[in-house]
Amino acid sequence: MASLNRRQFLVMSGLTAASSILPNTAFASKSVAPSPRILTLSSIHTGETARTEYFDGQHYLGEGLAQLNHICRDFRQDEATMMDRRLYDKLNAIRLKLNVGDAPIKIIGGYRSPATNNMLRKKSSKVAKKSFHMTGQAIDFYIEGVPMSQVHKAALSLRSGGVGRYSRFIHIDTGPTRSWG
Repeated sequence: MASLNRRQFLVMSGLTAASSILPNTAFASKSVAPSPRILTLSSIHTGETARTEYFDGQHYLGEGLAQLNHICRDFRQDEATMMDRRLYDKLNAIRLKLNVGDAPIKIIGGYRSPATNNMLRKKSSKVAKKSFHMTGQAIDFYIEGVPMSQVHKAALSLRSGGVGRYSRFIHIDTGPTRSWG
């Protein structure tokens, strides 16, 4: 991971501490077998990449989650939040379904601050006023070299949350089950 400034270090430390307070046993994600989970996420905006184990087969790992949350931060405001861990489980399940090994998942957008969401809403009618991005429950991504249709199909096969297909990326969230695009 790239070097951190003091603010980023404090944010990551806070997120790690907060995630250690929460229950770490993984019962919520029944669609993924209980085995270690490692993801490689790469932000297209900052150029940062993190390859980390975020689940050891029984428990979510605070340090791994903090690294992924940092990659998924609102780069415009340099703000991170605790992303919904089920998003990472979904990304892992999609990666496994596509059999892409450790190929980096390119993150276009994860967490979005209210200020960023409002700015994006002014530019596009496709940005929701109460976006799941603002609550850490949505990620926009693609996997280089994998056709969008295949990524979309793999995401839909999970049959949970929202799945949107756009020309350059796939949106997944942990809201109600629905799809578009």
